[in-house]
Amino acid sequence: MIESVLIANRGEIAVRIIRTAREMGLRTIAVYSEIDRDSLHTLLADESWNIGGAAAADSYLNAERILQVAAESKAAAIHPGYGFLAENAGFAEAVTDAGLVWVGPPAAAIATMGDKIASRKAAEAAGVAGVPGTNEATTDPADVHAFAAEYGYPVALKAAHGGGGKGMRIVRSDDEVAAALEAAAREATAYFGQGDIYMERYLERPRHIEAQIIFDTHEHGFFLGERDCSSQRRHQKLIEEAPAAGVGDDLRDAIGEAALAVGAACGYVNAGTVEFLLEPDGAFYFLETNTRLQVEHPVTEMVTGLDLVKLQLEVASGEELALWDVPINGHAIEMRINAEDPGRGFQPSPGRITAYREPGGFGVRVDSFVEAGAAISPYYDNLAAKLVVWAPTRDEAIDKALRAVADFEIKGIPTTLQAHPLLLDHELFRTGRHYTKFVEDTVDFSGVDGEGGPALPEDEATTVREATVEVGGRRYDVKLWFPEGQLAGSAPRRRPPRLERGRATGDDGGVITAPMQGTIVKVSVKAGERVKAGDTICILEAMKMENEIKAPVEGEVVDLRVQAGDSVANGAILAMVRG
Repeated sequence: MIESVLIANRGEIAVRIIRTAREMGLRTIAVYSEIDRDSLHTLLADESWNIGGAAAADSYLNAERILQVAAESKAAAIHPGYGFLAENAGFAEAVTDAGLVWVGPPAAAIATMGDKIASRKAAEAAGVAGVPGTNEATTDPADVHAFAAEYGYPVALKAAHGGGGKGMRIVRSDDEVAAALEAAAREATAYFGQGDIYMERYLERPRHIEAQIIFDTHEHGFFLGERDCSSQRRHQKLIEEAPAAGVGDDLRDAIGEAALAVGAACGYVNAGTVEFLLEPDGAFYFLETNTRLQVEHPVTEMVTGLDLVKLQLEVASGEELALWDVPINGHAIEMRINAEDPGRGFQPSPGRITAYREPGGFGVRVDSFVEAGAAISPYYDNLAAKLVVWAPTRDEAIDKALRAVADFEIKGIPTTLQAHPLLLDHELFRTGRHYTKFVEDTVDFSGVDGEGGPALPEDEATTVREATVEVGGRRYDVKLWFPEGQLAGSAPRRRPPRLERGRATGDDGGVITAPMQGTIVKVSVKAGERVKAGDTICILEAMKMENEIKAPVEGEVVDLRVQAGDSVANGAILAMVRG
């Protein structure tokens, strides 16, 4: 057994790994950026090392510095968690070349399965069919037109490297192709360092099913059940569950056999996930392989009773696994609690948490790294916590999830907490008929306030006050919304024009401001150009998400204050449009 492990990550996954490693008696080594100096993972580890500045490129993506710390701390192994360098074949190879144990699959398997085109070829060679698509990268719109002529629209343009919906665009006509190709390649390059794009026929109403596999170093491979990850928005998962509703034993066995065949074909070792798209008629297609621990791994742990991080460390130590008969017990649901505002299009909402209270009770688990006073940084992923529940049946798990969400309190920033009841209690989700686009197709979040109150009118400036009152001996917690300038005891006054959330009201209707701190990755107009209301002015990247900033009115761009590469603060003026 290895004796020490460096966790090359941050946030809740670093905390998760450290806790299991400590239970196994391992010495734990945390790394942190300048702004993560007091983060929970640095306090739980046996020792913590600074690896650079706030930007991920200066710290958590700084492979050279991480390896230097591993040597200086005399770490025996490196666990990458998920994200950052977890699926970087070059880093995995550098770790092993340095004489360290890599807690993950071999670099060759990462290279094969991390390249979506190569992984499609590997799956086909193993007898597992993928969604009809191409096995060559392209940057030529004519290739997309030809593919659409054969298979029809819509077509999915997808990054050949990476995942999480980054570098992916859906096109529904020839007119959309050129711009979508350019945007997909730009985003893929920004996130994964490579802009290769390939094509697939886009399935309109599939479910997203993934199979948890693990291989040891003794050529034993095990299927640990499937998860349903169909509750998504913009290809970002919101809710995951295990097992998948409506998947019977025969289909489950077929999915497991296919997943293990894909893993064996690429020489897989350690834990990984093989993802499929499942059609309503039961047909399923290989989608991709994630060569790491998944964000949603807790639901598998809850229904199998297995600690996947512990299994990862045992495999890395060369132990032989014996998971020949793992029963699936009950049902588990995970809800991602992200720093996003559902009522404003799920805009990222970095900031400081002023109050934090986790739910509890039988069958409730929270994986988090925050507390009151902690800040969600705009530099990293916006996941604040994962709320996981278990119950004997799916219906009971949904009811428990609704209760636990209601008990979870986060104040100071908008989060997705208030969005989850709309999903959990949705008829399509309740009946297991949900699909990957059901959230966008059927759920209206416009009345949701991410901070826990009713959404306010866009044109109404307000000040909120909270109070506790007693009526007839019963306690009530209330919120009071006062129009701006009209707090109790103050005289009413006329509200001046103000800037708000990427647009303006009053006489400044054409002033466009940044809705959040971030980086301008593209400017779509030039000064002096005429635009229509709704035209894209620029694209702002924040917290690993691209946000289109649109013109609020028709007119001429009389002032353009940004260019690609600029960093902007929340509320900064980006452009002005005059009719």
